[in-house]
Amino acid sequence: MGVRAGGRVSAGILAAVLVLCGAATARAQLPGAQLPSYQDPSQPPERRAADLVARMTLEEKASQLLNDAPAIPRLNIREYNWWNEGLHGVAAAGHATVFPQAIGLAATFDEPLMRQVADLIGIEFRAKHLDARHRFGGSDWFEGLTVWSPNINIFRDPRWGRGQETYGEDPYLTARLGVAFVQGLQGDDPDYALTIATPKHFAVHSGPEASRHRDDIRPTARDLEDTYLPAFRAAIIEGGAGSLMCAYNAVDGAPACANERLLGHYLRDAWGFDGFVVSDCGAVTDIHSPDRHAYVATPEAAVTVAFRAGMDLICGGPEDGEAVVRAVRDGALDEAVVDRSLVRLFTARMRLGQFDEPSRVFPDITAADFDTAEGRALAQTAAEKGIVLLKNDGLLPLGEAPGRIAVIGPNADSLAALVGNYNGDPSHPVTILEGVRRRWPDAQVTHVQGSGLIDRALVPLPAGALCLDAACRTPGVRVERFAGRDLSAAPVQTGQADGVAHAWSGRLESGALRYSGYLTAPEDGDYVFRYDANGGYRVFIDDAPVVDAWNIDWRPSIAAGAVRLERGRTYRLRVEAFQRATSGDERLLWSPPSDPGGAQAEAAAREADLVLFVGGLTAQLEGEELPLSTPGFAGGDRTSLDLPPAQQRLLERLHATGTPVVLVLVSGSAISVNWADRNVAAILQAWYPGGQGGDAVARILAGDVNPSGRLPVTFYRSVDDLPAFTDYRMRGRTYRYHAGPVLYPFGHGLSYTRFDYADVRTGRATVRADQPLEVSVLVSNVGARQGEEVVQLYVRRPDVEGAPLRSLAGVRRVALAPGERRRVSFTVDPRSLSVVDDAGVRRITPGPVELWVGGGQPGGMAPGRAAAVRVTGAAELPR
Repeated sequence: MGVRAGGRVSAGILAAVLVLCGAATARAQLPGAQLPSYQDPSQPPERRAADLVARMTLEEKASQLLNDAPAIPRLNIREYNWWNEGLHGVAAAGHATVFPQAIGLAATFDEPLMRQVADLIGIEFRAKHLDARHRFGGSDWFEGLTVWSPNINIFRDPRWGRGQETYGEDPYLTARLGVAFVQGLQGDDPDYALTIATPKHFAVHSGPEASRHRDDIRPTARDLEDTYLPAFRAAIIEGGAGSLMCAYNAVDGAPACANERLLGHYLRDAWGFDGFVVSDCGAVTDIHSPDRHAYVATPEAAVTVAFRAGMDLICGGPEDGEAVVRAVRDGALDEAVVDRSLVRLFTARMRLGQFDEPSRVFPDITAADFDTAEGRALAQTAAEKGIVLLKNDGLLPLGEAPGRIAVIGPNADSLAALVGNYNGDPSHPVTILEGVRRRWPDAQVTHVQGSGLIDRALVPLPAGALCLDAACRTPGVRVERFAGRDLSAAPVQTGQADGVAHAWSGRLESGALRYSGYLTAPEDGDYVFRYDANGGYRVFIDDAPVVDAWNIDWRPSIAAGAVRLERGRTYRLRVEAFQRATSGDERLLWSPPSDPGGAQAEAAAREADLVLFVGGLTAQLEGEELPLSTPGFAGGDRTSLDLPPAQQRLLERLHATGTPVVLVLVSGSAISVNWADRNVAAILQAWYPGGQGGDAVARILAGDVNPSGRLPVTFYRSVDDLPAFTDYRMRGRTYRYHAGPVLYPFGHGLSYTRFDYADVRTGRATVRADQPLEVSVLVSNVGARQGEEVVQLYVRRPDVEGAPLRSLAGVRRVALAPGERRRVSFTVDPRSLSVVDDAGVRRITPGPVELWVGGGQPGGMAPGRAAAVRVTGAAELPR
């Protein structure tokens, strides 16, 4: 994804030099010489872009329609790769401020904080871009200013692996946070955009991952307008997003990137969007591929229907640009359509200042404004505000913790558990284990992993267990190195080693390794094997495959396999592996049948005064199109909502010791911890809390920070409570349409203090269809601790058939000292009082409106007060 073909970088540097020389020549023109319009910063960006596009040849135009756009030295156009990611910080660019994963940011329910977070991310993008320009003259992968974030799809089903990238299941909350994120990324400078934000994936996209390239989703007219489009509408109309990404899936028979109704009727006509549309990566190929949409038959036809519909930029390869040239030459695609897209693209580059003197464009931002202490402090604050206290029997807060703490679980000391996906690398990461140790330096803190994410805890295979010969006369293993990944070829080097392990040299080494030897089983039973690696691997016992993770992509795999062995018997062992990263030691891991890791964890729990079990998931299990199939998980999605069985078994063993247990869940989605809810003393949902997540979790546990996060998704009791994953109808889904009991409702979150609500006021008993509604309530802190309450306003239209059970229509955070009270006010706009009918028309109809203002939804444990008004008159609202 970020690795370029051999020789391409040096060519890019040469082109950059030519560009810079050309720019210097242009600046050195004689006094009075007139610059071309596209080089004149006093001209409007659209006019400059149109002038530039008019000077290009067809082949040059086609090259600029690809995400990896080359330099055109004769026109002083630098190379530019449009692909960059900023879901919760600058991604894939080395060290950066890593904020909580998007779902964790959503759990703050804090629109101003989201704007502040996005402001800082935008600045870091500029700082990184400055450094990149110094080296290349243009921008390579993940170094540009067009940011393919935020993901504002609706997290309609907790099985979706990419739901962690979203702001949850509610259209209103997603819209408000999406607008704030877009505005923060793009900034408010009157002359230049800080970055260009790209809301995605338009539209009606939320899994399954395995079929996303061929799914044809046919939402009801009501669901399309009521659930799937509002956040995109807000991001464009209110947020002013300069870009948008179309999805892989088809909608109502037409691929999203060739869908005239979505890209024309809604985006351009109804919402007035004047930015550019980029395809999801490979989505144009999906349009014509016979095993995908097969919407048209050829690449030329695919680019033709996509550009005609309103797509402007292909995330793809050179072959797509060649198809554009052929389509124009053959008369299928009008060159004016190509020009339209190019003007949109170069208008964006003009808005970013890429054709102007650097001294004019955000001169106060320097390359040093990146990965700062201030950024890490903000990331910690965001994590603290998003952590949700799901359950508390009074054990928390710990204050001065017990003297002996056992920190157990697969996510306790895991960097992957902090960062989620689409992430940068925190330069000062604090795992939860480290956070506990930092918060309670005088406590005896014992760490035992106890369990893997999906298997028993795995440890390195002891070198003494391996032999070169079946009789075990010579310890060690045979090692063969191969020039490529074809292990049927002759090895280029052979030798032997003490064990199955390899330390990489810090550079990307070509080829593969094969280890072979003999293993004598120390006990009877099922053994689990995995190769801890940054590449593909295979493990064989007596030539039978135990685990095959050879065809993984660039992400590390956690694939493991089990095999039954007999005590005292000797088996042939073979391990084959290749590298995909430039660093990271690799080694063969196993777990004997007696599960020594679990036994160590249980012993540590018996010796402790408190157990912190840090479990859940990581992006190795839930994420984008993962090459993973294991019980409970498939292709990045989940097939079960339960805690993985290996973790559940260990959690029950720890509870049985009698030592109090606090469960810290790390995940990007809801986990059905029904047993834990009944049995453990306290449960925290930490999400993927970002680089400083360990300090945030520890401060919540201690009571230094009063938890105030709220659930942006429903925690169901079981996957059996949901409709089929492939069913995109909203009936029975999310808090708005699911009428059954749940484990924890949307909006739920406990505090270490108590709040009370009184004196709801609406100002009047009736409201006209075209009028906003003013609502206020008196909120009091009646507990003994300072805390922040997340005041939530819900609206219900009880007399309208098909209306949601209730809908969020307002959120306010309020910080209150013990005994303090404050009046909190909302303005409910007419759109929040409307209902979408079966035909997809949004209307405000006369009749009663039920209101609830509280710390969560009505009917649960959250305090709150009800009120009612009546709407008079009717109105039809625009799409």
